[in-house]
Amino acid sequence: MSKHEKIQEVLEAIRPALHADGGDVEFVGFDETDGVVHLRLMGACESCPISMMTLKEGIEKRLKSSVPEVTEVTTV
Repeated sequence: MSKHEKIQEVLEAIRPALHADGGDVEFVGFDETDGVVHLRLMGACESCPISMMTLKEGIEKRLKSSVPEVTEVTTV
């Protein structure tokens, strides 16, 4: 399984929780040189005051633990 597929798999596992709050996340890309995953927050996540906490404490932690090459998650 490629890193991109593994990242997508982790995001799919997280999506139900995001959907429950009216939000979603779109995988934009993964820079293998620096290990940065680029995501787009959508729906309620775009304007949510705690979206950065969700991104860093939820999504980033899950991705780092599942895909060791991931060093950071950012939004575009």
